[in-house]
Amino acid sequence: MSYTRFTLHIADHIAQVQINRPDKANALDEAAWDELLAIFSAVDADPEVRVVVLSGAGKHFCSGIDLSLLASLQHQTAHVDGARSRELLRRKVLELQAPVNAIELCRQPVIAAIHGGCIGGGVDIVSACDLRYCTEDAVFCIKEIEVGMVADLGTLQRLPKIIAPGIVAELAFTGRQMNGREAVAIGLANRAFPDGPSLHAGVLAVAQGIAAKSPLAIRGTKEMLRYTRDHTIADGLNYIATWNAAMLVSADLTEALQAAQQKRPAVFNN
Repeated sequence: MSYTRFTLHIADHIAQVQINRPDKANALDEAAWDELLAIFSAVDADPEVRVVVLSGAGKHFCSGIDLSLLASLQHQTAHVDGARSRELLRRKVLELQAPVNAIELCRQPVIAAIHGGCIGGGVDIVSACDLRYCTEDAVFCIKEIEVGMVADLGTLQRLPKIIAPGIVAELAFTGRQMNGREAVAIGLANRAFPDGPSLHAGVLAVAQGIAAKSPLAIRGTKEMLRYTRDHTIADGLNYIATWNAAMLVSADLTEALQAAQQKRPAVFNN
């Protein structure tokens, strides 16, 4: 499939996904949301891919939802009676949530490489990623409050599981901007780099490290981290016991043990 709002490049088990609307500050219109869902559905199903890097072309990571999409939603509901227009709008919101959910549900770890602006819908997207790295001068902002709406694509649901709820509340209530250094300080970003080239080099090194590991073990680790976030410790321990009863004895385990004995890098099948 060809994409007009994104680029997708797969090499060495790493899928590099880039938002590619630099002339629009990588704002996401309806076609972009459709493509985002299609890309992560395709990546999830690709056995060659072991890790995903998500970035933005040009000066910004993502400036959020394109205003044309909001205008389209208003137009679609303008001539429908009250209850039907609300049901239609609810369905549209759920449709827009689906691409962000696809990032979180993707079998492979997803790393966000954030530079420039990460605004509104951009924060929704990076909140669904597993790892976040940024430049020191990156700008994060939960912008929705500034336009009189409640963020509805995942920021308010996922961020409190990543950083302190009080910090989320401050950012969401005020709409203030936060730079990359603060993002690291509060735990939103793993690390801040001085500039774009060092960011992408650093993120690629992390991705290469993940890609060298057992893809079966990485898959299980992501599943356990996501499951445990939303369940009790007891539930999580019970689930991992069941998971490993099925997955522990594998060709990957044999290869890892043999590689350690032979003092060589392990080589795993897709």
